[in-house]
Amino acid sequence: MSDDAATAIENLSQETRTFSPSSEFVQNAVARPSLYQEAERDRLAFWRSAASLLSWKTPFTETLDWTDAPFARWFADGTLNVAYNCVDRHVESGHGDQAAILAEYEDGTDATYTYAQVKDEISRMANVLTDLGVKTGDRVAIYLPMIPEAAFAMLACARIGAPHSVVFGGFSADALRSRIEDAEARVVITADGQNRRGKQLPLKPAVDEALATGGDSVEKVLVVRRTGGDVEWNEGRDVWWHEAREDASAEHEPVWVEAEHPLFILYTSGTTGNPKGIIHTTGGYLTQAAYTHRNVFDIKPSTDVYWCTADVGWVTGHTYVVYGPMANRTTQVIYEGTPDSPHQGRWWEIVEKHKVSKFYSSPTAIRTAMKWGEDIPAKYDLSSLKLLGSVGEAINPEAWMWYRRVIGGDRCPIVDTWWQTETGAIMISPLPGITATKPGSAQVPLPGIGADVVDESGKPVENGEGGYLVLDKPWPAMLRGIWGDPERFKETYWSRFEGLYFAGDGAKRDEDGDIWLLGRVDDVMNISGHRLSTMEIESALVSHEWVAESAVVGAADETTGQAVVAYCVLNNSNADSPTDNDELVQELRAWVGKEIGPIAKPKRLFIVNELPKTRSGKIMRRLLKDTAEGRQVGDTSTLADASVMQAIADEVKND
Repeated sequence: MSDDAATAIENLSQETRTFSPSSEFVQNAVARPSLYQEAERDRLAFWRSAASLLSWKTPFTETLDWTDAPFARWFADGTLNVAYNCVDRHVESGHGDQAAILAEYEDGTDATYTYAQVKDEISRMANVLTDLGVKTGDRVAIYLPMIPEAAFAMLACARIGAPHSVVFGGFSADALRSRIEDAEARVVITADGQNRRGKQLPLKPAVDEALATGGDSVEKVLVVRRTGGDVEWNEGRDVWWHEAREDASAEHEPVWVEAEHPLFILYTSGTTGNPKGIIHTTGGYLTQAAYTHRNVFDIKPSTDVYWCTADVGWVTGHTYVVYGPMANRTTQVIYEGTPDSPHQGRWWEIVEKHKVSKFYSSPTAIRTAMKWGEDIPAKYDLSSLKLLGSVGEAINPEAWMWYRRVIGGDRCPIVDTWWQTETGAIMISPLPGITATKPGSAQVPLPGIGADVVDESGKPVENGEGGYLVLDKPWPAMLRGIWGDPERFKETYWSRFEGLYFAGDGAKRDEDGDIWLLGRVDDVMNISGHRLSTMEIESALVSHEWVAESAVVGAADETTGQAVVAYCVLNNSNADSPTDNDELVQELRAWVGKEIGPIAKPKRLFIVNELPKTRSGKIMRRLLKDTAEGRQVGDTSTLADASVMQAIADEVKND
C-alpha cells in the first residue's frame, strides 16, 4: 500500500456515532432484512428473483455463465427491451398519466412529461434515428445538456438496440472526437447550445469542430433547438430535431434484443491516459439498476418524487437518472442548471416546489452548500424529504452530519453509496430501514454483492486494518469489457489479484467490520466525483509549445474531494512564452480546459525549473503531493538531486 493510503488509514475518523432509522421508516421500508439471508443462501437464485422486476419477452433459463471469466454472461438466453421496461409497460399497466419527468430549466421555466408522453417522444426519436440510417448495433453519440431530450435520446437508442455513447456536455471538441472515433458512431445527437449560469453557451460548434478533424464514421447530426442561437449548418448532414419530429410517428415497435446485447459505451479516464470505453449490456445492467434503485432509495412509485442531481454524461446519470428510476416507474426531477443560478438556494427551491422525497447528490455539492451557510436552505420547506443519498467519493463525517441535520432535519436516513462506472450500479451502501448508518462510511456490500478488503497478497484483512477494495464475485451490472480492447480489460481490472476485480480504491474495515473508502491508489484522480487521469492532463500540458515536462497530482480539497495540481517545466528554447508568471499559469490552465474540459483545469499550477526524479528518471509524484497538501516533504533519498524538491517546496510555500 502507498504511503498516502497508509496515512489515510491512520487519519481515518474513528467514528462511533450510529443513527438507526425511525420505527415508522422501518415499518414502511421497501428493503427487507431477509434480503441478506436470501442472497447468502443462494446468490444466483437471489439475482433470478431480482430479474423479475423486469418484463422479459423471452424468459431466460440460465442465470450466470462465468466459464470465460472475467467475461460474464447474465440471463444470456433471455430477450427484452430497455425502453419497453422503462416506459411502455407502465403505460400498458394504466400509469400513462403519471408524471415521469418534472423538468426544471435554469431560466425558471418548467415542463412535465407523463409516461405516455415520454413513450411518444422516444418512439418519434427512434423512428427519426431509423430514418437517418441507424440500425440495431450501430453506435450513436449523445452530446446534450441536462434536458429531457437527453433521456429521450438514450431511451430511443435503447428502443432500437443502438448502443449509445453519452459525452458530458462540458468536454472539449477533442475529447468528443476521440470518443466518436473509438466507438465509430454513425449519428451524433446534440443541441444548438445550453444555458449555464445565466449565459447561453454554444454546444454544436464543438461537434462541428470534432467532425472537421475526424469522426469519419458520422453520417448525420441530429440537433435539438435549446437556446435558439445561430449555428453553422452542414446541409445534407445536419437535421433539426423539431422539424424531423413533426413528421415522425409516435408508434414504434421496440427491438427485442438478447440480454447480453450492448446497451451503452461510457468513456472513463484510465491510467494510460487514453479514455476507456466501458461496455454495459442490457439484461444484467437493467436488473441491478432497478433492484438497487428500488431498495437503496426506498422507492414507492405512486408517492415518491425523486431527484438525482447528476448529469447524464456520467454513469450516475445513466443508472440513477434514466434507467433505474424509469424502470421503477418513478416520478423524478431533471434540472438543467447549476446549484447557484440564479441564486444559491435554487436546489432547495426546487425541493420545496415539487415536494421532493428522495434526494441523491455528491459530497462536493454538500460541502459547497455548507460553505454558503445553513441560513440558505433554512429559507425553504424541506419537510417533504424522507431520504438523502451521497455519491461520487467518500463523504467526510462533518459533511454527512451537516447533510443530515440541515437538509434532512435530523430525520432522514443517509445512504452513502460506493460504486463505479465499471460496476454499473451501487455495490456498497446502507439499506434504509435496516442499517444503522455511520457518518462517513458506505458500510456493507448490498445483498448479492461480494466485496472485500485485502492486503498486498490478496488476503482479506482483519477488522481495524486497511488495504485494497476488491470484488470477489461477478455481479449482473458489471462491465463486459473495454470497447475494442479485451486484453486491456483483463490487464486493468483483473491482473492485480488473481480471480479478484480490483477497484483501484483503498479501503479500511473498522472494528465493526464496516467499510470506509480511502480514495484512489493509482494515478486516477477523483474530482467532484469525476475520474480524471493524471497522465491525460500531463499529456495536454506538454502538448503546449511552452511546456517541456509536466507532473500532475491530485491533492486533497475540502470542496471537491481532490483538486488538480500541476507542476510544469518550460521549454527554454521557446522565446514566445510570456515572462509574467501569472500570464503563463492562466494560459496553461486555459489550455487544459480547451484540450480536455473545464473540469480538468488545474486548480493550482506551478512553473518549476526541474521535476523531482529518481536516478532511473521516474518522477516522484508522491513528493509533489506532499507539497501540494502542505505536508513536510517525505524521504528524498532516492532522488538524483534532492535540492530540486527543496526548490519546489519553497516555490509552493511562497505561492
